[in-house]
Amino acid sequence: MQAYQIRNEVYWVGAIDWSLRTFHGYATERGSTYNAYLIIDEKITLIDNVKEHLGDEMMARIASIIDPSKIEVIISNHGEPDHSGSLLALLKKAPHAKVYASTPNGIRILNAIYGEFPIVPVKNGDELNIGKRTLKFIHAPMVHWPDSMVTYDALDRILFSNDAFGQHFATSKRWDSEVDLATALFEAKKYYANIVIPYSAQANRLLTGVKTLGAEIIAPSHGIIWKDHLTEIVGLYDYLTTSQKQEKAVVVYDTMWESTFKMAVALTEAFKDAGIPVTLYDVKTTEISDIMTDLADAKYLAVGSSTISNGMLSPIAGFLNYLREMAPTQLRYIAFGSYGWGGQSIQMIDEQLESMGYERLVPKIRINFVPRPNDLLQIRESVLEALKK
Repeated sequence: MQAYQIRNEVYWVGAIDWSLRTFHGYATERGSTYNAYLIIDEKITLIDNVKEHLGDEMMARIASIIDPSKIEVIISNHGEPDHSGSLLALLKKAPHAKVYASTPNGIRILNAIYGEFPIVPVKNGDELNIGKRTLKFIHAPMVHWPDSMVTYDALDRILFSNDAFGQHFATSKRWDSEVDLATALFEAKKYYANIVIPYSAQANRLLTGVKTLGAEIIAPSHGIIWKDHLTEIVGLYDYLTTSQKQEKAVVVYDTMWESTFKMAVALTEAFKDAGIPVTLYDVKTTEISDIMTDLADAKYLAVGSSTISNGMLSPIAGFLNYLREMAPTQLRYIAFGSYGWGGQSIQMIDEQLESMGYERLVPKIRINFVPRPNDLLQIRESVLEALKK
């Protein structure tokens, strides 16, 4: 377990979680990394740490450079256990180290998780001299926890960006230039769509501040480190944090006897005939996090479910709950579905989407039992007509 040099006297000493397949409810098919960074200066400094079960991996990487007992400064940009899980073990190895965290939330969260211990409070804009380097702390509340902050090393022009610009992406490579760029950007978008998107306004404020720093390297807490493709990742965040929308549609459904499926196909064909790119998702066979990645910059959403026991099918209920949590904005929606006798699911979907602040594209579409060819034609025509307005 060797440290990886990213600048003179600055090293990646994190851990790779190859087997991670779910995180905060979204699918992480490529695993993840937990990035920690070691700075060799007059005061040996560690920025963040790793999940508890990977603490030995981080310690081995640190030990390949220096004795961990020499660490004097531990910066906690974020108290969530994937960033701080090895903190207590680290303090046993480096008992004289001081922990720095945002005030009041960073201190409160670390003490709540790990018990009471001394923490140096860090205010927004505070600076810490560690020798040749002065580190600047910038609070980034709700990107994506109340305690979140980023740390800027002006000498090396490195922004240790915490969860911003991150990706759940396990790889033996460390740099953006060493991996497929499209894959890295997709994972960055997926991370944003399933972690950061509820806090887009806060993320945009952080991005505005980051642009003034002149960073040459962005070193996030997950995934690869950005250096050669800063334009692309900052451009992606410019796009995502301002909630820009593409002229595209997402159709999500669950079905019992294929009637709702036939309606979903008719809706998909209507968008296609209107020249609007569209993707059809069976919620039972698709990870919701992948749907959300597509939906993050979509303009249209159609959600359908059969009615069962006076309600919607549970996978659609789960999708709507996740949608409410992530809260993408500026959607125009369609609620649809088939039913045998009650038909309550369609009304429930419609009410939930409306309550999220979305705009109804067409009145809810309800079909009793099996849709006939004329029903499907009518669905197509109503959607095409609405899209012309």
